[in-house]
Amino acid sequence: MSHGHVERAGAGHGSFKTYLIGFVLSVILTVIPFGLLMFPNELTHSTILATILVFAVVQILVHLVYFLHMNTSSEQRWNVTAFIFTVLILAIVVVGSLWVMFHLNHNMMRH
Repeated sequence: MSHGHVERAGAGHGSFKTYLIGFVLSVILTVIPFGLLMFPNELTHSTILATILVFAVVQILVHLVYFLHMNTSSEQRWNVTAFIFTVLILAIVVVGSLWVMFHLNHNMMRH
């Protein structure tokens, strides 16, 4: 009975350093948009919203790379493929729902 280290394909493990980098980046990417909302500034609402959306997308990428260890290596190819498929399905559901709601609102307001 061997208790040696077993390497599983697709199961990446991060070091303390990568988790710490991911944590620090996540905190920074959370604090900046929070600060934009909490403290009065000269930015327009649309600029603040765009900034928050950009920081949210960057934070998603930080989580994928530093915590889920997704990258372009051959071991991660199926994980990346599954993630892209999930994003595609979510985009279809969200865009389709918005399209249906817009047209329902448009048709109901006509009568």
